[in-house]
Amino acid sequence: MEWIIITEGKENRVNEDDNLFELRYEGYKLFPLNELLELRKYPFSKQTGYAVIEELVLKEQSTLCKYRLISLHTVN
Repeated sequence: MEWIIITEGKENRVNEDDNLFELRYEGYKLFPLNELLELRKYPFSKQTGYAVIEELVLKEQSTLCKYRLISLHTVN
């Protein structure tokens, strides 16, 4: 079970007017839904904010994760 969302800068905003983002991981990853999770750009970087995963799709050896940004500490 994953408890930190690692983006590596590969996240895409789903809608310009919303804080909903989409991120695809290679392989299967399980995250808790509707729980406040740390958001980081890289595994050992500082926390950049908090997010809540709203949708998780495991298909064709990949994981599609849709999360809502709750708070942002820094933009870099």
